[in-house]
Amino acid sequence: MTNDIFIGGGGEDYATKQFLNIGYANRHGLVAGATGTGKTVTLQILAEGFSAAGVPVFLSDVKGDLSGLAQAGSASHKLHTPFSERAQTIGFDDFDYSAFPVTFWDMFGKQGHPVRTTISEMGPLLLAQLLDLTEAQEGILNIAFRVADEDGLPLLDLKDLQALLVWIGENASTLALRYGNVSSASVGAIQRRLLVLENQGAADLFGEPALALTDLMRTDTDGRGFINILAADQLMHSPKLYATFLLWLLSELFEELPEVGDPDKPKLVFFFDEAHLLFDDAPKALVDKVEQVARLIRSKGVGVYFITQNPADVPEDILGQLGNRIQHALRAFTARDRKALRLAAETYRENPRFETEDAIRDVGVGEAVTSMLQKKGIPGIVERTLIRPPSSQLGPIDPATRAALMAQSPMAGKYDTRLDRASAFEMLAKRAEDAAKEAAQAEEQAEAEDTSPALREFNAARRYAGKRVTRSTSKRTTKSDDSFGGAIASVVIKELKGTTGRRIVRGILGGLFKGR
Repeated sequence: MTNDIFIGGGGEDYATKQFLNIGYANRHGLVAGATGTGKTVTLQILAEGFSAAGVPVFLSDVKGDLSGLAQAGSASHKLHTPFSERAQTIGFDDFDYSAFPVTFWDMFGKQGHPVRTTISEMGPLLLAQLLDLTEAQEGILNIAFRVADEDGLPLLDLKDLQALLVWIGENASTLALRYGNVSSASVGAIQRRLLVLENQGAADLFGEPALALTDLMRTDTDGRGFINILAADQLMHSPKLYATFLLWLLSELFEELPEVGDPDKPKLVFFFDEAHLLFDDAPKALVDKVEQVARLIRSKGVGVYFITQNPADVPEDILGQLGNRIQHALRAFTARDRKALRLAAETYRENPRFETEDAIRDVGVGEAVTSMLQKKGIPGIVERTLIRPPSSQLGPIDPATRAALMAQSPMAGKYDTRLDRASAFEMLAKRAEDAAKEAAQAEEQAEAEDTSPALREFNAARRYAGKRVTRSTSKRTTKSDDSFGGAIASVVIKELKGTTGRRIVRGILGGLFKGR
């Protein structure tokens, strides 16, 4: 019995079965096509196929339709009416309706279990991309992460980073000697970006308990892989946050999973829907990072599938690594569209029976032009394919069913309650409090030393300032206030140069640096 995933029927009469070879599923893939051509159903049948083969899946539900994977389809459902006929047409003899094991996740904790990470785990590169920082601002963000590491200040949530940036701004001159110039204007710009991010709901993303990757890689008692569905219909209102979170998750998989070479089947398959959001206006450094991850993560047993409207949305260096391709219809209404259509057709291994460019333009809803990797990783000949019907329900499940599935989930209760342990915010606040107490004690001690020369000089200056009067030839002008202020300034400067002054300064800075 093969675990290969049945995609649909190809050939002139759609009787030639098209499969995705499970052994090459970690060589990544692409699902592309214009809006309304059937990409969501294709994503659904791929998730079903991987789950049935024992491969866990992670995907984002942008439209809210994919929750139907948790419930069996029905012949009486209006959207399933033509499916029995399609199954016969393509020779899908084993077609049956069934539900699949699903875990719901939601960054905002409403339509699924909360999913979180920490500021430290996100890292400065992705945060800089998320905040759209300049090079100078990104440099200050890197300084913040370095200081946090050296001082043992855990960065868990947004308030930790905000508090650390305040501290960096207050100690800019000291830090500049070691790390370079720290501009208060740049610190303020980062703080404003963080405020905007917080208003977009990012405060829900950062914190603890952080998501454990092992919770995405589970199978049920029947050996079927869990399908992890991230509710993204609300998250899509903040596209940068959406893209950065998925890229973080991909990077974490790359960093934490061990090398497995070429496994018999993937350890996890990751679907990146609306992939163009990842690459729109992305700096070259980030695109290079994605390319590196895509190139190397397959050896960790992870397959990555990009879902987008046009293959041109994906950079060419990354597109060249996507061996399994399902291309739904592309519409050519403009010269630019025709060029994109032609370029898409040129990436396939030709089929002598038809012109690939014509097929991509002419396939109907539920059809696609497909090319899957064959033995030894050779791209298969392009084929016009009628996509098989899904076994699970088309369209979303109702809220009551979702709530019941979440209550029964093994993840219920694990992530629902946010933790707020002592981290950078609390530690910096305590240091500031301790420093203030030390400064107050030092001041009280100085006042108690009646015999100190500085105190005697201060009292003498005060008495002298009260008597001093400056006269002019035209009128008499009293300058006791100015002279008094000047006397205080000179005394304070002199005092700070003395023993008592050094003690006060140590009380402030020493308390803040005490953790080093």
